[in-house]
Amino acid sequence: MKVSKSINNLRREYKLNNLSEETVQKNPLSQFERWFNEVMKVGLIEPNAMVLATADDKAKPSVRVVLLKALSKNGFTFFTNYTSKKGKNLAENSSAALLFFWAELERQIRVEGIIKKISRAESKKYFDTRPLDSRLAAWTSEQSKMIPGRDYLEAKFQIFKREFKGKQIPLPPDWGGFVLVPEYFEFWQGRENRLHDRICYKKVNKKWKKFRLSP
Repeated sequence: MKVSKSINNLRREYKLNNLSEETVQKNPLSQFERWFNEVMKVGLIEPNAMVLATADDKAKPSVRVVLLKALSKNGFTFFTNYTSKKGKNLAENSSAALLFFWAELERQIRVEGIIKKISRAESKKYFDTRPLDSRLAAWTSEQSKMIPGRDYLEAKFQIFKREFKGKQIPLPPDWGGFVLVPEYFEFWQGRENRLHDRICYKKVNKKWKKFRLSP
């Protein structure tokens, strides 16, 4: 297999910032909020995009990008079809991990924890704020199921568009939110010579313990 440039020569030095135990917040959610606010100021495309890693009951992993839609003291909330592959994984194994990577700031954040469903009322509150076509798409897509082709999907979308024309679109029965309740954080700041900063937090007896990892 050939690519246009040798992969092993792709390299850059990280020099923008540093991270220390003295400057980070005591609470990792506060530190996440600080970094996220800085990301928002940069004007990145999809700054709330996060990689979600799940595993089934046999520990077979699966990973994909989802969008963070709420951050609170409870954790990180995203929305999906509960019958999708990730939904089924989480029904079998509630342990999961998130990864945020912001190359422009030479930063990444890893979060590990337990995922729970949010209430149907909370899911409906968010669902009602989505654009009309996004709500129709939630009814159209039986996420992760095999379909005969694109035409099938488009035709099904039009069926629901006619069915709900002039009506309030209800929350689909198999669609809603999950919240990852964090138990571990790692804040990574790129540094020169690959001597990166890695400041971590682990919940021990309901309190956050802070420590540094070797890069």
